[in-house]
Amino acid sequence: MKALGGLGAALAMPGVAASAAEPLLTRPIPRTGEALPVVGLGTAINFDVVDDPPKHAALAAVLRALVEGGGKLIDTAASYGNAENVIGALVAEMGLRSRVFVATKIAARDRALGPDALDRALRRLRTDRIDLMMLHNVSRADETLTAFRQWQSAGTVRYLGISTSFGRDFDAVEAVMRHEKPDFLEVNYSLGDRAAEQRLLPLAAELGIAVLTDLPFGRNRLFRAVHGKEVPQWAGEFGAASWGQFFLKYLLGHPAVTAVIPGTGKPEHMVDNLGAGRGPLPDSRQRLRMAQFFDALG
Repeated sequence: MKALGGLGAALAMPGVAASAAEPLLTRPIPRTGEALPVVGLGTAINFDVVDDPPKHAALAAVLRALVEGGGKLIDTAASYGNAENVIGALVAEMGLRSRVFVATKIAARDRALGPDALDRALRRLRTDRIDLMMLHNVSRADETLTAFRQWQSAGTVRYLGISTSFGRDFDAVEAVMRHEKPDFLEVNYSLGDRAAEQRLLPLAAELGIAVLTDLPFGRNRLFRAVHGKEVPQWAGEFGAASWGQFFLKYLLGHPAVTAVIPGTGKPEHMVDNLGAGRGPLPDSRQRLRMAQFFDALG
């Protein structure tokens, strides 16, 4: 109840109620045209909890903030400790399954598990269908989605994807994108790590692959870089009222990005993140200024 009260306080913050009145932007998934809200929720670390009622209550408030704020995408993985179990339990208890888009991942090293890996994910997430299943942290150019396509044909998985969190694996990811043509790519991309802009994002646009951005805050390196600094006044041109919104709007300003998935365990941060998906987004000129500003911080 304390966590839910914190959500109410967050929604009452100056500027938040007004921005929340604006609809959350959506972008189409290229393969089908299905609309996906542009701000979702990552669950690594924050949702890896066991037998902690106060923490579970806070995480329930995060999910409520996501859904009530117009979001639906929840990104998790088998390798995120207990996160799948926590998401499954909370979504079931809150009756949110029909209102969320659940994405999970099976590590490339576990691909030999086959149906057992899928059954484990379904059991932990307490669902009979997964919206997006990704091969996690692709590092070899010969990786395939053959087993995943069987699950998709059976209707147990709606969309297929691949993911990476490491720039060193971009060559392999590019190769798999070309020969497998997944529905989704999840890639490490932030204002402080723009390498994906050079090859992977243009290729995703060319092949019609939806893009999710992991590590959008660079494991909090971006926040450390601006510690003690005010958001520049010119950020108001595209509606960035906080550093979190500044960083996320930079990503969403790229036309190839379908959605961002910042992680958080605090409902007020979820509310703030959702603000990045409302109102104007920076154009190419403004994004260049943002990049130059950040680079100048040293």
